[in-house]
Amino acid sequence: MIADVVIPVLDEEGSIGDVVRDLSQPGVRRVVVVDNGSADRSGERARAAGARVVVEPRRGYGAACLAGIAALEPDPPDVVVFADGDGSDDPADLAALTGPIAAGRADFVLGSRTGSADAVPAHAALGNRFACALMRVGLGIAYTDLGPYRAIRFAALRRLGMTDRGYGWTVEMQIRAARAGLRILELPVRARPRAAGRSKVSGTVRGTIGASAKILWTLAKHLPPAFLTGPDGSGSIHA
Repeated sequence: MIADVVIPVLDEEGSIGDVVRDLSQPGVRRVVVVDNGSADRSGERARAAGARVVVEPRRGYGAACLAGIAALEPDPPDVVVFADGDGSDDPADLAALTGPIAAGRADFVLGSRTGSADAVPAHAALGNRFACALMRVGLGIAYTDLGPYRAIRFAALRRLGMTDRGYGWTVEMQIRAARAGLRILELPVRARPRAAGRSKVSGTVRGTIGASAKILWTLAKHLPPAFLTGPDGSGSIHA
């Protein structure tokens, strides 16, 4: 099985080199770092560590992921792994994410950080729980996390027709994967404190509000109309 890793990056020069080296494991053919408009030396550090660097100047987490996928298309892998560039994803969990796909037991494996409360800010953990509850109640889709550390069969990812260019990317993938009938497996992963710098999402009020709004907007687009307006069209939300 051929596995490639895609890492979207924005100003992570303090950690990206180690992340690339740690994820360059047996079974990983290449690591693709997508520089999403960094003002620092993230791309340079990633390249020095052995990554292929793709530049996507249009800001957005989903935009960076889509650019990474496009870079793989000429010579696609069997499996693509998505990871963050801040060092919060434990490289020791990589084989656990890809293993069930290699064994033919899953098409999509999501790393769930629910056991790492000390490394996930409280407000981020609360937002994850709320979004997962909304998916469960509104769509009948059960997940415990929206974590970025995930592996998916590349052919299956193609079929999902991903379009989100922002922070709705993770929840869009999870909804589309469930609706497409993919074999989905959630496994616990260890979330670590970021290795350097400050999160662009949970590290600032603006980032947290912006990402939360995008995730909720993405969810709302997939919810049935009656869930948002109520059967009587009154505009109330009914669980």
